[in-house]
Amino acid sequence: MKIVVIGGTGLIGSKLVSQLTEIGHEVVAASPSKGINAVTGEGLAEALSNAQVVVDVANSPSFEDDAVLAFFEKSTQNLLAAEAEAGVRHHVALSVVGTEKLLDSGYFRAKMAQENLIKASSIPYTIVRATQFFEFINSIAYVATEGNTVTLPNAFVQPIVSDDVAAALVDFALEPPVIGTVELAGPERMRIDELVGRYLQAEKDERQVVTDDNALYFGTKLNDRSLVPSGNARLTTTTLEAWLNRTVVSS
Repeated sequence: MKIVVIGGTGLIGSKLVSQLTEIGHEVVAASPSKGINAVTGEGLAEALSNAQVVVDVANSPSFEDDAVLAFFEKSTQNLLAAEAEAGVRHHVALSVVGTEKLLDSGYFRAKMAQENLIKASSIPYTIVRATQFFEFINSIAYVATEGNTVTLPNAFVQPIVSDDVAAALVDFALEPPVIGTVELAGPERMRIDELVGRYLQAEKDERQVVTDDNALYFGTKLNDRSLVPSGNARLTTTTLEAWLNRTVVSS
């Protein structure tokens, strides 16, 4: 089967390309660096020729409100049009658990726009909403840092490792389209201030986490339901401790 991975050289995309190739599929790792640009449309028609499945895991290079909205709207419109022309039978898109609850954030408004375009198209689809990646904990801490203090709310998260996200996307790409949304989460529910605190401790980072329920998460206020799955999510197995031991403590 020919499968095109949009964002195929990024964190999730590179893992997805590798896993799909290992099991014998013809995989195109699509990215601007390879002459395939969903925003401009460059190279899309050739890349999608004879493809059965497209998996979109691309992310915006800018999180500024107007830029991120333009990225997801334009890239998704171009992709869906090219897929219709090429006869693609399944569009898989990676999104974020809780997107509809976080619309004070420009990023999540952009992801919502992306999802709505997919739902309105003629291409059979599966939207996979995942929780926060372990690999992004450092970014969460960075945005919340002032001086030596990391100020975060006490809301629940259920983080996941990128390897498990890629493995699940392999399964969804090879299964029939859901024509709907599925949720993907890690095995442990914990507080976001605890998550970041454990990461900083493992990294021997001297910053201190301070809990403030009025603190914003990428511009939006959280509650205990904002970032955790709401229904029958597919749960993965890699715990925070296992990931820290593998990537931080052993390094």
